[in-house]
Amino acid sequence: MKPTIALPDELSSVRGEHGYTNPGSFWRPSAIAALPGAGDRAIDDHAASRLWGTTLARPLAVVLLVLVVVAALAIAAAWYLFATDVRRMEETPAAATPPGSRNVGACGLGLRDDRTTSSGQWVNLAQMGEARQEVAVAELGGRIYAVGGFRSDGSTADTVEVYDSSADRWEFVTPLPIPLNHAAAAAIGDTLYVIGGHRSDGPSVDTVYAYDPSSRRWASRAPMPTARGALAVGVVNGKIYAAGGSPDPRERDFAAYDPATDTWTVLPPMPTPRNHLAASGIDGTFYAVGGRSGSIGGITPVLEAFDVATSSWQARTPMPTARGGIAGAAAHGCLFVFGGEGNPRDPAGTFEQTEVYDPSTDTWQSLASMIEPRHGIGAAARGDRIYVPGGATVQGFGAAGGHQAFDLGGP
Repeated sequence: MKPTIALPDELSSVRGEHGYTNPGSFWRPSAIAALPGAGDRAIDDHAASRLWGTTLARPLAVVLLVLVVVAALAIAAAWYLFATDVRRMEETPAAATPPGSRNVGACGLGLRDDRTTSSGQWVNLAQMGEARQEVAVAELGGRIYAVGGFRSDGSTADTVEVYDSSADRWEFVTPLPIPLNHAAAAAIGDTLYVIGGHRSDGPSVDTVYAYDPSSRRWASRAPMPTARGALAVGVVNGKIYAAGGSPDPRERDFAAYDPATDTWTVLPPMPTPRNHLAASGIDGTFYAVGGRSGSIGGITPVLEAFDVATSSWQARTPMPTARGGIAGAAAHGCLFVFGGEGNPRDPAGTFEQTEVYDPSTDTWQSLASMIEPRHGIGAAARGDRIYVPGGATVQGFGAAGGHQAFDLGGP
């Protein structure tokens, strides 16, 4: 009699299902059962495969479940981070492009879509309260000052007006101590300086007046070494450099004023004698451009640069258009020159040209023409605009109250 072994229920069911009556052997992960006897054979492959799947199903299911849970958690975390970033961007004001920013080319001029430099554009602004020409103009504290000049009737003004660009409005402030035309103006720190000029009866003066906007008072400062009007000034390293002027013997005069010590220093004379010129200081260099010698017909395009460090003059590329009675201002490291008189091709005798000099390349570029040709104007830069008030639209006398600004970011 052969021994018998009691089978677990699951094995019995397998055996019974497939009708196995002969003893044999089979394997399961937890035990090995032998069914002895001659002719024994293993439970068939189908049954063994079923047993194998039954024993592995649970751990595989657990692994798959874990993977699904991990994937779900990863997706949820990614979605949370994405939603958080979106909410943060919605709540935070965009600051990548500051207000007023733009693509900028050489000399601060705008760049077109094709990467060429724009020619700028002119805009009309509020006119001065009193029409004047041969005015002294400077920027101080974000405001534009227009000082003295000839009135439309030819009389000399002591008028001082201040332009507020945020309100597009002019305001009269404390008049000059004396009426002056053909003076020059510059600002250092919180003080406006008005230098030289001509009195109402004609003679030039050596006076220097300092204006304090907080007290609205004028004070006298050390006079220039020589009296002259129709001069040009520029600021370099905290000093005011004054070049040229009239009468004729003063056309090469050059000196520097130090507000810290209230003293003047006489410097090497300007190589080319002239008056009614324009000037500006840029990066340690004083530039004197254009003007005329003697009469209106003696206009010149010459540009000369004074190196403050070496105390020497150098000739630079001349301005494309010879002219006097011009205005000049420095902006974005370049010298912009506007208008003028002595134009033989215009019945009014005035110029409409706007030209800019780039010291880094020693080159000139012609820009958008003025809305109306003028001379006897002044210019002062603030931000991306250069303000050009006053002047006359015809050669000689004929003061107009016009006021335009050259916008560097124009088309």
